[in-house]
Amino acid sequence: MTISAQTIQRLKEAVGAKGFSEVQQEIAPHLIEWRSRYRGYSPLLLKPKNTAEVSAILAICNQTRTPIVPQGGNTGLVGGQIPMAGEILLSLERMRAIRAVDPDGMHLIAEAGAVLATVQAAAEEAGKYFPLSLASEGSCTIGGNLSTNAGGVNVLRYGNARDLVLGLEVVRADGHVLDLLRTLRKDNTGYDLKQLFIGAEGTLGIITAAALRLFAKPRRRATAFVAVRDPGAAVSLLGRLQDEMGGSVSAFELIPRIGLEFVCAHIPDTHDPLSARAPWYVLVEVTSSGHEPLEEVLADGIAEALDGGLVTDAVVASSETQRTALWRLRESLSEAQKYEGGSIKHDVSVPVKDVPAFLEQACATVEDLVPGIRPVPFGHLGDGNIHFNLSVPKGADDATYLTRWEEISRAVHDIVWDFDGSISAEHGLGAMKREEILRYKSEAEMDAMRALKRTFDPNNILNPGKVVVA
Repeated sequence: MTISAQTIQRLKEAVGAKGFSEVQQEIAPHLIEWRSRYRGYSPLLLKPKNTAEVSAILAICNQTRTPIVPQGGNTGLVGGQIPMAGEILLSLERMRAIRAVDPDGMHLIAEAGAVLATVQAAAEEAGKYFPLSLASEGSCTIGGNLSTNAGGVNVLRYGNARDLVLGLEVVRADGHVLDLLRTLRKDNTGYDLKQLFIGAEGTLGIITAAALRLFAKPRRRATAFVAVRDPGAAVSLLGRLQDEMGGSVSAFELIPRIGLEFVCAHIPDTHDPLSARAPWYVLVEVTSSGHEPLEEVLADGIAEALDGGLVTDAVVASSETQRTALWRLRESLSEAQKYEGGSIKHDVSVPVKDVPAFLEQACATVEDLVPGIRPVPFGHLGDGNIHFNLSVPKGADDATYLTRWEEISRAVHDIVWDFDGSISAEHGLGAMKREEILRYKSEAEMDAMRALKRTFDPNNILNPGKVVVA
């Protein structure tokens, strides 16, 4: 792809001297994603400081038919944020202001480049709580979170990213600003346009700011690390705790023994919190804005599950230090897998009740395909989202193993679809699953998606080649 010198000059002038870079050493970190699966190229990195500059950029790109790829914290895992064909790269990193915080109205307004941890801190400072929480929260941004409809560990209680949004500010492909930045809880005046841009991965418009819901700050929190005999027991435990504790169950994370072993072997200052080995574990957290003794209630619920045979061992955190240590085990699972060689990864979801059957069938299938393969399925059991990751067999060649990614993923995704599941639960389609989704979605649904793309981006300049082919 060749972009004219005249167009590049116009784009540079639109953002000023501090708003661009042509230095490849500076651009380079933006061109590779965390897993090193996708690498790109761009002749120009744009760093607008405000919505007006984003508007000017898109007006120029639309007029000149210049493709552009938006990027937040570059933590995406399906290549959606990488310029694959030499497109202009638009980073929202300078647009990180918290524009407003309204504790009484229970919302705040953040720009797209605001880091998720910063938004959480702003809510905390106001005495409120913003529940979106991911392992990458120290570097991922609100714009990226919304563009991929991020999930995380608190979906069970608070919902996905789209459930936390009251309003958006979006720049359309032609540069016009769509002001949907309302903070009303009720606004039934036609199509809910903001939802079109959440999860669209920057293919329909570029999110520049968001009005986000806040919640009462949890006064009490209890966390337990629980050993179970199998995923079926874990699902039963989830149902029992939800019945006993109502809506206070915030997180319910499944961890396999092999994953815990990887973490303890490779991540400093981690250890198995239980004395006896178990095949599966659950990290469960309950929260409340009231004053009920959650630790006692959770401990009692686990004790009953122990008596009933659902649980084989457990520890309830007795301090914030212990709670942090337990969560570190869960949040280090992806990092620890890097030390074990090549890993073929899947971000899938099935109905919660079907997770045990899915895991049994999927593990058996991949073990037949690759004898010695090491499944490391973990994740958000409470909402049916499993990161079905598969580490290379011990002693096998990484490069040879990774050449089978598409074959293995096809087998896994077919099983997911048989369970009425989704081949992308929270990571999006990006470049990785753009073609794969055609196997599973109906032609009518794909036609509707293509029609939206053509309507909002008729010149196909916004993140072309991602999510859907126009």
